[in-house]
Amino acid sequence: MANNISDHQIDKAIQQAVQFTEISGQLKRIEDGIADLKSKNTEMANDITKIKDAIYGPDDGIYARLKSLESWKSTTTKVMWLLFTTFTTGTVAAIFSIFKKQ
Repeated sequence: MANNISDHQIDKAIQQAVQFTEISGQLKRIEDGIADLKSKNTEMANDITKIKDAIYGPDDGIYARLKSLESWKSTTTKVMWLLFTTFTTGTVAAIFSIFKKQ
């Protein structure tokens, strides 16, 4: 009667099978979580690359735009000073002209 298996051995085998199934399910959830993290990490890396391009892009990045604005500001400031000087000189010349006639 070598095939004689006790109820205790059957219960123990069932408990081990249930534990294995539970562990397997937990491992599957961990595996799914890791896959989700990998996906999110790749997405975040792509977003960071886009941000980096938006900031440091040589043609249309923020630094290129700031450089362009600084150049425009410098040119505009020079023109404003030229106009102010011309206006002031004209005004002073007109005042001297009026006083000279009197």
